[in-house]
Amino acid sequence: MGTRLRTLICTFVFASWVSLASGTQYQQNSHHTKKDLLPKEQAHLIEADLAADNAKTNTLFLADPPDNSSSSSVDGDTLDLPTCLLCVCLTGSVYCEEVDPDMTSVPALPKETAYLYARYNKIKKITAKDFGDIVTLKRIDLTGNLISEIEDGAFVKLTLLEELSLAENQLVRLPILPVKLTSFNANHNNLKTKGVKANAFKKLTKLRNLYLAHNQLEAVPVIPESVVILHIQNNNISTVNTDTFCKSNDTYYIRPNMNEIRMDGNPVILAQYPNSFTCLQSLPIGRYH
Repeated sequence: MGTRLRTLICTFVFASWVSLASGTQYQQNSHHTKKDLLPKEQAHLIEADLAADNAKTNTLFLADPPDNSSSSSVDGDTLDLPTCLLCVCLTGSVYCEEVDPDMTSVPALPKETAYLYARYNKIKKITAKDFGDIVTLKRIDLTGNLISEIEDGAFVKLTLLEELSLAENQLVRLPILPVKLTSFNANHNNLKTKGVKANAFKKLTKLRNLYLAHNQLEAVPVIPESVVILHIQNNNISTVNTDTFCKSNDTYYIRPNMNEIRMDGNPVILAQYPNSFTCLQSLPIGRYH
């Protein structure tokens, strides 16, 4: 009997000790597990905060466009969507190229936009309100649209604009252009001489590159002396005169900047007008026979 009692007591004590040790080990394991998971939880929260901050940054640039939304439209359900949901917007630049569904007018631009690329859309007209409040613009590229009309005041307020491309559109006349332009491209339009005012480029004293190829011009417009490259090939030009590039009243005049003139693809035979190129440093590219 005594032996059984001692055995029972020893068994009870051993079981209690094992239970106590297991409980302590569980608490220690639980404590370490939480400690190990804490950095992961913090990392997850940090990633979430960064994502939210990035979203706010992207939204801030585009959330407050100028109040000309009436002139900004695309077909379909996206009519009222902010520009930067339709386009790619980076700091100071807006890329609206081949927008789907079709973009038929200039979108409302965020303030401080400096560069707009809206190529290969279906924009049909440019109004005076489209760029009226975005005086920070330095470059506009509207290549490959359906533009047939531009109001005269459309670019008047853009005093910082240096580069303008209206290539591959349907223009029959040019609007008043900003005086600080250094590059202007109107290749592949329907321009005729009557649609280009005689002094359209005369006041553009910083203009260096002028592209008027593949139009229907019958004469070379007045070209500023600052121009280095002139492309006017594939038009309907049949004659040139002494004052086209040189000065008839100054036989010693040398045109200082122009070094590339393309007149190929015109009906004019340049060899018939030798006195028209005496001031040039290199002869125009075109027909001589």
